[in-house]
Amino acid sequence: VLDSGVEYYHEDLKNNMWVNPKEKAGNKKDDDKNGYTDDIHGWSFLATQTGESYSADNLELTRQLAKYNAKAASGQPLNPKEQEYYLKLKRDYYAKIGRFTMNKEQHKARLAILEPRLEALKKALKNQKLTKESISEFNANNDLAYEGLFVFTELKEEDYVGKNADDVIDSYLKKAKTPYTSAENQLETSYNLALNPKAGVSGKLYGNADVKGLSAGHGTHVAGIIAAEWGNDKGIYGTGGGNHVKIMGVAVVPEGDERDEDIANGIYYAVNNGAKILNMSFGKGYSENPKLVQDAFRYAESKDVLIVTSAGNSNLDTDVNTSYPTIFVDGQPISKSVLVVGASSRHKDNLKARFSNYGKKTVDVFAPGTEYYSTYPGTTTYKFLQGTSMASPAVAGVAALVWSHYPKLKATDIRTIIMETVNKNDQLMNISVSGGVVDAYKAVQKAEEIYKQRKLK
Repeated sequence: VLDSGVEYYHEDLKNNMWVNPKEKAGNKKDDDKNGYTDDIHGWSFLATQTGESYSADNLELTRQLAKYNAKAASGQPLNPKEQEYYLKLKRDYYAKIGRFTMNKEQHKARLAILEPRLEALKKALKNQKLTKESISEFNANNDLAYEGLFVFTELKEEDYVGKNADDVIDSYLKKAKTPYTSAENQLETSYNLALNPKAGVSGKLYGNADVKGLSAGHGTHVAGIIAAEWGNDKGIYGTGGGNHVKIMGVAVVPEGDERDEDIANGIYYAVNNGAKILNMSFGKGYSENPKLVQDAFRYAESKDVLIVTSAGNSNLDTDVNTSYPTIFVDGQPISKSVLVVGASSRHKDNLKARFSNYGKKTVDVFAPGTEYYSTYPGTTTYKFLQGTSMASPAVAGVAALVWSHYPKLKATDIRTIIMETVNKNDQLMNISVSGGVVDAYKAVQKAEEIYKQRKLK
């Protein structure tokens, strides 16, 4: 699982985590001489030059603009193609900056009105247990407190009746602050031209052994979809089947856009340490060095490794709007062992999830990606999430289910089996290669047929 990190001690994952057989935990030695010290459950490439974990990073758009700004400031001439690209970066970047600045200021103004009124209301209510009557008969000597009463016209009765006033008001304020802090975070992190936690980092041997890292929500959820333990009376069952799958955690995705060198190094690490299927639930609209990642894809294919990636969540045709990483160079795929997955919904009349990217040439299959319940950091915690990030591990798990029972097949066989056994649907025919949704049972049946045809045991 190449992702944000995995909570390897979660109750529904801990028994299905990969354990490096040649490494001794905690001795601060590289026992297996693979270049990574104490990599018991995998490796994190989300670390600074001094080896400290980080989670916040900016977007590739921001990094690209910073790079071209530096070129322009140095007086280095740009050729016409570079100049056109530079202008596109500026248009995209400042349009986003304008939107988030407006959002921030709008919500800041709203909070400036809201906070004193709710504080006055909170003081007047004296943390009493609320009833419909206490609100309808409310009396205070502060007009601001009366103005704050409007919140109860927005709340449902069950949201406040029988609850303490302080808790209700604090909860309302917390929700009101969320869009402000979100916009502020985007401006201070995602679009921060000066942010660079990777300053001074180079080569392949960087990072640390903390595969959970600082922001493991996304990766833990993905890991559970693939390999949550079967038969333990806890949580969920992973799509990979009855505990024949092990999860190797490879942290490469920060809160921001993943960096191409981290992706490539993550692929090489996973492949060289025995992973057979790589799930990559991430993507971005710009890429610093797509060839670096594509070379890693080719390497994985040469080692008979299957890569499963998410299509993206922007409701875009990726035949026209490139989403990175991509296996297409000049319109042609550079690898035959990569599956790109779009998200389907449970609604038969609107089968494509509304957010899912699509593409007749660039998206291979669809799989469930809405209202997905899976493991989440907190040891015993589970959560619903949605996205092509959830659809991709659903398919990676099916691939693992098939391959773990039919191990003499090749990565290209597994890819073909999944593609040929989808449940076809007219809604998906013109927006994906296979035109259908993955079917685990049919995939296993197809693998059995191939084993019989080839007389494999």
